[in-house]
Parts: sequence; structure tokens; C-alpha cells
Amino acid sequence: MASAPHPISLRLGRDGMQALDDLARRRGLTRAEAARRAIAETAERERKRSGLAAEARRLMDDPAYVGEAREVAAMMEELRGPR
Repeated sequence: MASAPHPISLRLGRDGMQALDDLARRRGLTRAEAARRAIAETAERERKRSGLAAEARRLMDDPAYVGEAREVAAMMEELRGPR
């Protein structure tokens, strides 16, 4: 049987505690559950952001993609017409 994770202790300060209380109240959760969910949601956003950044780097290294993007930009500029 796996052991339970070790508890942690945080000093949030006045602003952090207020934010946690607000989050817990809005979601109808305990402070502990609100904190757990906020951490998990932040980690997921960071994973997605990192994945998007990596995808953008791969695309910028793809000459075919860069060429097509430039063609589309030129076409959009042409369709916009004179300023």
C-alpha cells in the first residue's frame, strides 16, 4: 500500500490568504481543496503553455511553414488594399 503524501505548510501572507479564501468561497470548497485544485490547474496551464511554445519553435524551424506563412501574410496585405 502506498503511503499518503507528506503534508506541507505555507505562509501565504495577507493577500495570499485573502485570494485563497475568495477562491474557496466562490467554488464552494475548503481552503485545502481550493489550494490543491489551484496548484493542479496552474501546473496544467504551464504544461499547455510549454507545449505551445515548443510547437511554435518547431514551426519557425520549418522552412515550408515559414514560407507559407509569409505567402498568407502577403495575400492578406494585398487584400487589405491601400492605406
